[in-house]
Amino acid sequence: MSLLTVNQLKLQFGGLIAVNDLSFTVEKNSISSIIGPNGAGKTSVFNMITGFYRPTSGAIELDGISLVNRKPSQITTLGMARTFQNLRLFPNLTVLDNVKSGMHCRTKQTVWGALLRTKSQREEERLIEEVALECIDFVGIRKYTKRAAKNLPYGAQRYLEIARALATRPKLLLLDEPAAGLNYEEKQYLIQLIRRIRDEYNITVLMIEHDMGLIKQISEQITVIDYGCKIAEGSPEEVLNNEKVIEAYLGKEDVI
Repeated sequence: MSLLTVNQLKLQFGGLIAVNDLSFTVEKNSISSIIGPNGAGKTSVFNMITGFYRPTSGAIELDGISLVNRKPSQITTLGMARTFQNLRLFPNLTVLDNVKSGMHCRTKQTVWGALLRTKSQREEERLIEEVALECIDFVGIRKYTKRAAKNLPYGAQRYLEIARALATRPKLLLLDEPAAGLNYEEKQYLIQLIRRIRDEYNITVLMIEHDMGLIKQISEQITVIDYGCKIAEGSPEEVLNNEKVIEAYLGKEDVI
């Protein structure tokens, strides 16, 4: 059953068509990827799905609910979270406070509750911290809980951004080049972490990624785009042996 449905999606900036007639689905509890050469339109697709860009035309649905013309905050509330190619953490806040900020979309208390320190406000604060610590533990950065985000090793910053996204309690997690800048050991840990996110939290994962070794190990379904158009779709084996993909993205020498 499809969790995310993208149908005939188009994004145009003046005379430039960034994404054209793109359709694909993401099945519930799957790990799927979008790949393509630099400038193919991958991040533009993510930006439309998450409400940062408004599509020129086309449809996007999450669990049967249209996302078109919704604000990013509304889409988050509906059950979608994302990370970014370039880290967007609060550098001067601690790891704990960064992750707690991800719970904002799930809070119910008003400013008066915060000022008056009501029982319900205190209970909600306790729950927020409990969930944040759970997410920090899950991604493996508990030892950094009280450290400012800017003082973390780069790999830990990547995992922190994932923890913050998990704190929103999403149905669908979008990861934009999560392996960028990671060394071999960190990438292997990331692969296991993504599998655990799907298997233990029942969260569907959709990635953009350039690391083909990682893609081959973890993806169950791959959509390939070039110049904003879909040129292939299928399993890793099907896609990575597709002549159009080899020509547009991989290069013949990269495929065995």
